Amino acid sequence: MEFQSPMGMHDLFEEDLYYYEKVKKTFQKIANFYGFSQIETPILEKTDLFKKGTGIFTDIVEKEMYSFETKGGDNLTLRPEGTPGVIRAYLEHGFQSAPKPVKFWYFGPFFRHERPQAGRYRQFYQFGLEAIGVSHPVLDAQIIQIFYQGLKELGIKDLVCEINSIGDENCRPYYKRALDNYLKKYQNRLCPDCQRRLSKNPLRILDCKEDQCQKIVANAPQTLDYLCENCKDHFKKLIEFLEEAEIVYNLNPYLVRGLDYYTKTVFEIKADNEKNSLAGGGRYDNLVEILGGEKTPAVGGALGVERVIEYLKEKKLEKVSKKKPLILFAQVGDLAKKKSLKILEELRKENISVVENLHRDSLSLQLKTADKLGVKYVLIFGQEEAMKEEIIIRDMTTGNQKKAPLKNLIKEILKKI
Repeated sequence: MEFQSPMGMHDLFEEDLYYYEKVKKTFQKIANFYGFSQIETPILEKTDLFKKGTGIFTDIVEKEMYSFETKGGDNLTLRPEGTPGVIRAYLEHGFQSAPKPVKFWYFGPFFRHERPQAGRYRQFYQFGLEAIGVSHPVLDAQIIQIFYQGLKELGIKDLVCEINSIGDENCRPYYKRALDNYLKKYQNRLCPDCQRRLSKNPLRILDCKEDQCQKIVANAPQTLDYLCENCKDHFKKLIEFLEEAEIVYNLNPYLVRGLDYYTKTVFEIKADNEKNSLAGGGRYDNLVEILGGEKTPAVGGALGVERVIEYLKEKKLEKVSKKKPLILFAQVGDLAKKKSLKILEELRKENISVVENLHRDSLSLQLKTADKLGVKYVLIFGQEEAMKEEIIIRDMTTGNQKKAPLKNLIKEILKKI
């Protein structure tokens, strides 16, 4: 074919969209209960928002963004993640003066130019949560709990939350120095990307998936050994909250995630010891300040919708079941066809679901469609019926049929269904 969807992007049809809607509604219901309100930011943002917010030395900014210059000279980027756009909106629309925490949830498409693989696409969907303005670890626990419980409600079992603290600006420099000293001993054995990361941001090496780097990282210094008292206390309280909420967790001292703005808490939620996480996030107490506001604590996370859907399909936890239509509307002749639109609209207003074949003229073909679909009733509206303001209601199971005045059609149908 001359035209196909771009690599890593795909068309979604009704059966696919059923899963997306199922995931969205499940998490939306929980988020609304906990006081999160919906936000929808533009798909395009200024490129500098992500360079400053996400981090100039992250893989997202260095390799994966879809960026371009407009005819007007603006440098824009298709959003690769949600948090910087939400914080930009928070600052732009004066939420600094709103009662804290300010809580948002969002659902929509994001874009990263990376190698397509299972559960990872160049256009992908996320369900995200952001809670801005409160430093207490109970907010970290609440974000984790929403993702954890939402996944359970979708039928996903054996969930575990991998969790770590990467400290803050007070204690992280000590850890980075220790990590840098350790990794330099193995510099030549690191993958090319990590050799470059070593001089720019050694924390990114902890997130590398290459086997050679993972073996080196396995004996690296651990972040938890370098936490200051404030970060240590924050992490201890978070663990206590998770235990009280009966959330299964696992301490992963090498978990850092791939974004520069994280402070203190980072987490990922996985199922059945799968390698890829279904949800992840963390605290980002410096991002509001980085993007031009006052120093403001915040925490958030996002769910990889395609990964969740693939898991549901693989484990057969959710099936699309199409309901058989109950009624087919069959019309014959020009006068009947003209009057059909008004009749169908009256049925729609009463929430009566009807299949129609308005483009057909043959009654036999329309009845064949009714048999194929397995409908119980057919409404037959021909020239004679149109002139007499009547309609025939046929029971396809028994073959019995009766005429009814058009003005009584709704009443007659509601009796039957």
